[in-house]
Parts: sequence; C-alpha cells; structure tokens
Amino acid sequence: MAVNLEAIRKRIQEMSGQSRNSRVQLWKPAPGKHKIRGIPWKNTVDGMPFRELRFYYIGDAPRILAPNQFGKPDPVNDLIRKCYSSGKPEDRALAKKLHSKMTAYMAIIDRGQEDKGVQVWSFNPFIYQRLLSFFTVEEIGDFLDPVEGFDLDVDITPSKKVFNGKQVMDTVVDAARRSSKLSSDAEQAKKWLDAVPNIDDMYTQKTTAEIEQILNTWLAGGATGGDPAHDEGTNRGAERPADALDQLVNEVKAEVKAPAAEAAAPKAEKPKRGKKASDVDVDDATPAAPKQSLDEAFEELMEDADNE
Repeated sequence: MAVNLEAIRKRIQEMSGQSRNSRVQLWKPAPGKHKIRGIPWKNTVDGMPFRELRFYYIGDAPRILAPNQFGKPDPVNDLIRKCYSSGKPEDRALAKKLHSKMTAYMAIIDRGQEDKGVQVWSFNPFIYQRLLSFFTVEEIGDFLDPVEGFDLDVDITPSKKVFNGKQVMDTVVDAARRSSKLSSDAEQAKKWLDAVPNIDDMYTQKTTAEIEQILNTWLAGGATGGDPAHDEGTNRGAERPADALDQLVNEVKAEVKAPAAEAAAPKAEKPKRGKKASDVDVDDATPAAPKQSLDEAFEELMEDADNE
C-alpha cells in the first residue's frame, strides 16, 4: 500500500508534543551577521509588541506548554506552589527546577532570505529585554512599524560556554541607524503582514491527564521517555510514591477552599511532632523577616527562575 510519509511525520510530532502550526517557520540563523525586520503580531496581549509562551521542561520529555498561562488547570503549577509553601529548602529547589521558562517570539523578515517570507524568531529573556528597551529610546521607538520602523542587526558568535553538550551562541542585537519601510513594494509589504501566523496555534497543548502522567513518572524516578532503567536515580523525586502528585494537588485544593477567617483565627498550642513531607507550615520562616503572601512569594520565585 502507499505510505504517506508526511502524515506519519505529522503524527509523530503530535505524539511527542512537538507539533507546530504548519504555517509557522522558525528562524534558525547560523553564526554570523544578519539583518532582519520585525513585523507586529495580529493578536498581542495588553498592547505588548511581542508574544510570550511559558514551557515546562520535565526530565527527558519534550517541553510542555504551561496550561495556567491560558487559565487552564495546571498540575505542575499546583505542585510548584505546594513545594514552595512548605518552606523546606529541598522543596523550594524542586519548585525552581520544575518552574516554567519563558520564551518570547517575534515575526520577522530575513533581509538576506526574503524569498522565505515571514519567519518566527524565538529568543530568551535577555534578548527580549534588549528589544523592549528599543521602544523607550526616542531615536528608535516603534521599530516594528511597517513604514517608519527600523531593521535590526543581529550578530551571532560562538561562545566558550557549553550547555547540555551544545555550544552556546552569543547574540548581540542593535537597531539600524535609520528607519526604512518593511518593503518598498506596498503589495509585498501587505502580503507579509497578512502572512503573520497565529502564535497561539504554534504548539499543541497537552491534556491535564497527559501532563499528570509525565509528572508522576518523573516524581517516581522513572524516565519520561525511553527505558526507565536507564534514568534510574537521575531524576529528582525518586523517593516519592507514584501517587505523590495526586496527594499534593488534593491538599492544595483543600487549602484554597479553607475559609480565610480560619487562617486568621488564633490557634491553640499543640505539642510539637515530626512533620511528614506533605505537611505545610508557612510560618516556619524566620520570625524577624517580614511575611509575604504566598502569591507574592510565588511571583518572586517565578522572576528568579526566569533570570537563571
């Protein structure tokens, strides 16, 4: 029978969680100097010029879109909050390891490869901050404007750093010295603007059940992909039972439902006893330190993780 290789590849990507919208072409520049032009997104949030997506990286599993950024139930986020609220250093370390990482995206035209049309550049928070700062410079301003915007000079050079066995690239971005049109051909400019993809459809979202399965496997010390015996002892949480996630998530839900008045009411002193790993005691912090709400502390954790 005839075999549809394209359909097979697509199905493999879907099953591995790496499927992307076929209209999205990622820009993967080689080391060297590049000149690009940014294009505004059609569906930005709160007037921000770029789009952000947050991903979880759990064991060897492909990166997972964090559901809570879309207002959906998120078992990983529940576990992170639970670990952070325990006040224990080892739980905080686990929370930081699980915490989602942010990637920003900009639609671009590569001036050296305009025949490829609209591509999407993904970059880390440091490049993101650099690009955002251009908007605050009076001589630059909105460099994404199709008529009065600026091209960007991107210089990519290999560094001496190595991460996960791969050489890290240093990227320097600067705005061109004078503004220019997206294209001198108005019809071509319109085609590029109309061809900007929908970033929300770029990655396939996993279901809550799929994420719980990946997380439970990792917490139990098994591999999220491949042979579990190969990863034995390499994953954090090997000492936890397979149902640890369910237990923690249920406790988080119970705490959220507890009346605020109960938390504010004076508590009778109880004999001290040893605590289980699932116990929560946010008052274990040093009394002299000012107290933060759990939400404020969690936001601080998020900022720390993104800057690592």
